[in-house]
Amino acid sequence: MMRVLGQLLPADASVTVISLLNQKGGVGKTTLAIHLATALADSGKVLLIDADPQGSALDWQAQRKVAADFPVVGLPKPMLHREVAALGQPYDWIVIDGPPRANTLAKSAVAASDLVLIPVQPSPFDVWAAQDILGILNECAVLRPELMARFVVNRLFVGTRLAAEVNEALADFDVPVLHTVLRNRTEYAKAVRDGMTALETVPSGAAARDCVTLATEVRTLLEGKRHVES
Repeated sequence: MMRVLGQLLPADASVTVISLLNQKGGVGKTTLAIHLATALADSGKVLLIDADPQGSALDWQAQRKVAADFPVVGLPKPMLHREVAALGQPYDWIVIDGPPRANTLAKSAVAASDLVLIPVQPSPFDVWAAQDILGILNECAVLRPELMARFVVNRLFVGTRLAAEVNEALADFDVPVLHTVLRNRTEYAKAVRDGMTALETVPSGAAARDCVTLATEVRTLLEGKRHVES
């Protein structure tokens, strides 16, 4: 047992928890969470937790004509980490679509996580907004030194120099940037509108390939972490 945010949180090595957090709205956090969960479902049982009070992932689920490869549950609760500990046993992966605020709920999502992904668009506003999440990470790292965090560049316009520019801006922080870049592709919006993902609508398309590459990098990163710990 470990004490997190003043509460006891049971350690459960059988499930890996990934949170997506950024204080700024509109960074594509929910779309990224849905697509990452779909890609990870090829390598185990996945649960998607909608911890955003707006409930966008739940809205997406409601639009589906067929069941997804994973359940979506709404848990916008300040004691989210305790709920995750109770829910985690049947799953290999839990993906948390976090709140768009650096608040107690965001702290709880971080406390529950093995990996925190911080989506940023190639914009200085997104980079500035990420600083509050980094503050939460630093606070939780005192109790969770094994916690990992990575920036992920999202909605990049193809053929621009913005990726290099945003990487330069993010280099000022201690958190590394994932190699995988998610480009701004219309297939994401088309798919999500109908309660689907780009992995389902155009499984051989560029958007689907980006998502598979992201999931592969995330798995490799976490497998490396487990190897070091063992």
